[in-house]
Amino acid sequence: MKKHLLGIVILLLIFSCGPGKKLPSKVKDDGVITFKLVQLNDVYEIAPTGGGKVGGLARVAHVVDSLKKAEPNTYLFMAGDFLNPSLLGTIKYEGKRIHGKQMIDVMNAMDFELATFGNHEFDIGESDLQQRLNESNFYWTTANVFQQGADGPRSFYFLRGGDTIYIPETYTLDLKDTDGTEASIGFFSVTLNANPRDFVYYGDVMIEAGSSYARLQMEQVDLIMGLTHVKIDQDIEIAKAYPEIAFIMGGHEHNSMMVESGNAKIAKADANAKTIYVHSGTYDKKKDALSIDSELVVIDDRIAEKPSVKAIVDRWGAILDAQIKQVVDDPYEVIYHAEVPLDGTDKANRSTQTNLGAMLAEAMALSFKTPVDGAIVNGGSIRLDDVLVGEVTSLDMFRVLPFGGPVVKIDIKGTLLKEVLDYGKSHFGEGAYLQRYNISENSEGQWEVGGKLIDPLRTYKIACTDFLLKGLDIPILKTGVNGLIAEYFPSSDEPAHDIRSALIEYFKTLK
Repeated sequence: MKKHLLGIVILLLIFSCGPGKKLPSKVKDDGVITFKLVQLNDVYEIAPTGGGKVGGLARVAHVVDSLKKAEPNTYLFMAGDFLNPSLLGTIKYEGKRIHGKQMIDVMNAMDFELATFGNHEFDIGESDLQQRLNESNFYWTTANVFQQGADGPRSFYFLRGGDTIYIPETYTLDLKDTDGTEASIGFFSVTLNANPRDFVYYGDVMIEAGSSYARLQMEQVDLIMGLTHVKIDQDIEIAKAYPEIAFIMGGHEHNSMMVESGNAKIAKADANAKTIYVHSGTYDKKKDALSIDSELVVIDDRIAEKPSVKAIVDRWGAILDAQIKQVVDDPYEVIYHAEVPLDGTDKANRSTQTNLGAMLAEAMALSFKTPVDGAIVNGGSIRLDDVLVGEVTSLDMFRVLPFGGPVVKIDIKGTLLKEVLDYGKSHFGEGAYLQRYNISENSEGQWEVGGKLIDPLRTYKIACTDFLLKGLDIPILKTGVNGLIAEYFPSSDEPAHDIRSALIEYFKTLK
């Protein structure tokens, strides 16, 4: 019996190992490849905003991880404006401004693929920008932004592993799937010249976009896409001019949009990661056909947070809380309930009198023990770029005015006051546009204080920010100019000693 069983086993082994056994066949390349591009733009806060209900990069990280499980070819992109401005970025840590270091820490942990410059990246200065570039584990690209040196413009660069790597004008992403299909996506990038700095050279947006487009054509990439930070009108012009552009992921505007132009679509997500765009692409190489299904994903408190990223966000949040508590005891105290949304968006505060701007100016006027005739503040000082609705906290006031500083009372001649107001009006759409209290323009375009025409010979007491007196936004208003009679800085027991304190105390009176 044992011999019989042994014979059967031997026969089974012979047949199982013999030439008749079929080996698994290799999966055939079908020429079709899929991918997902996750787009963020204009992200200033790493933590959730709106009382913790919206945004938050730890939530974005969770979404991306979920996508990668289903589609390995999933990549993260940042379309500019992320190093500045932010409340956390203005805080000093270990003797230096943070200036976007927190954002790089989080983006590295999230495994971003590619970023481009927004116009606000240069606000932090040349030295700090270089540090942020060196700290980046992801890649950067730009076709029209260069570092201005004594011998002319050259490419920005970053240091990695002891090597100097110059930021390229184009970037190629190579894709491959499980059946061996390969494809390449070439990206170009351009940035608008909105924040001129001495160390930055801006090439012409259209010319440099065209040059990088031609380079990608010569490199024979399968698809050409844009990662831009320009106005939507410029994106549209680029897409129309260069018909092989398949898609543009853009930034600069802070509201989500999907716009068709030529053969391309242009996508922009909402600022501060309130939403992200997930672009799901399918490319058929044999037919040279691309289809993209774009989903605008809302990031809110229904989404879990990736623990490793949340730990980084929380660490920086603790640093922020410690700094803010030097000014107010409870950053999360509810100081006001806004049933009507308070408009803190950049565009509005740089072009028209907003309800938030009017309240800020009134708070400044009331922050001294002795009365003033009016108040002015440059719209560019309001850095929230968002609306406040529902519960408003002390922390929100720091988001509105991250740079702080005292409110200053000045004695100013009517002639100079009128010139200052005219200057602000003429710079409609820019940071110099003035938000005002008790100062208005009548139907004939004449300036009034307290409902009366400005008297050129009279001296007015006006509350303004110490920033305005530096002459940066309004050159004709600075210490020592003719018509500026006197300056009075507040005492430590007046809310005016810190403009955020002035605003917090003001809102508390309205509860």
